[in-house]
Amino acid sequence: MAQDSLPESDLFLVDVTVSDSPARPKIMVLADGEQGITIDQCATISRRINKKIEEAFGEEISYVLEVSSPGVDFPLTQPKQYQRNVGRNLKVKLQDGTEKTGKLDEVTESGIGITEEIKQKGKKATYVPVQIPFGDIVKANVVISFK
Repeated sequence: MAQDSLPESDLFLVDVTVSDSPARPKIMVLADGEQGITIDQCATISRRINKKIEEAFGEEISYVLEVSSPGVDFPLTQPKQYQRNVGRNLKVKLQDGTEKTGKLDEVTESGIGITEEIKQKGKKATYVPVQIPFGDIVKANVVISFK
């Protein structure tokens, strides 16, 4: 329902969750776009999903629906999200438990390329290009800098 409710072709779903509360479930839809997403686009998605839910389950069904864009603290999950953040710094947690931090240089079909910053005590930081397959990524977040 959520996928079919996107008003423009450059928009995509990031996440859809439904709480398991039987009384009044909460439906969270996170959507984004190649150029971001507007409040009006979120409102359109919300209206379309509401209509589809009413058509499928009747007007008496009780639920809470929230449609928004993922915040900067939300992990990147879709290749399109990585593409939007090329040039920004990422913190990437890998399957083996290690973390890598560096500038996102490229996004390919199979993964990402970052320039990892390696800091050593008492020495200047060095920068190493690293390729990371999507399958190795547990979590990736944009690093916010206030410099």
